Amino acid sequence: MTIMDGARSPERRKQDVLDRLERETDIWVASADSHGVPCLVALWFVWDGEALWMATRPGNPTGRNLRIGRRTRLALGDTRDVVLIDGGVEVHGADEVPAAAAEAFHAKTGWDPRNDSPTYAYYRVRPRSVQAWHEVHELPQRHLMRNGTWLV
Repeated sequence: MTIMDGARSPERRKQDVLDRLERETDIWVASADSHGVPCLVALWFVWDGEALWMATRPGNPTGRNLRIGRRTRLALGDTRDVVLIDGGVEVHGADEVPAAAAEAFHAKTGWDPRNDSPTYAYYRVRPRSVQAWHEVHELPQRHLMRNGTWLV
């Protein structure tokens, strides 16, 4: 797709976002500490149809920020094919994560944090807002979800 192509319909952009959530393995995770110091890392993820599941150590900056702040911004793509997801965060210890989520994460990534050392936690992100655009001509209709409800 180029800037000369017409804008995708909102329905097409939503489907493209859902396809990417199924297909891609890495996502950028933005968080901030209580002083507003930002942190940005890439983590593996799995999409279960309603939420994204990621895993990291609970004691590292990202784990602490997600646990304390309870929100994040996630990003897929590059500057010409952007997906931004804002969401609320739930933390699940390796011993309390739903088995289906842990198994899906293991199946997609080949890594099972429940068996790793040191202890890892799982972070479930429920999207509250989704934006997607490809080049400037899609900016006016970039909002696909607001307040946890798909607009299309």
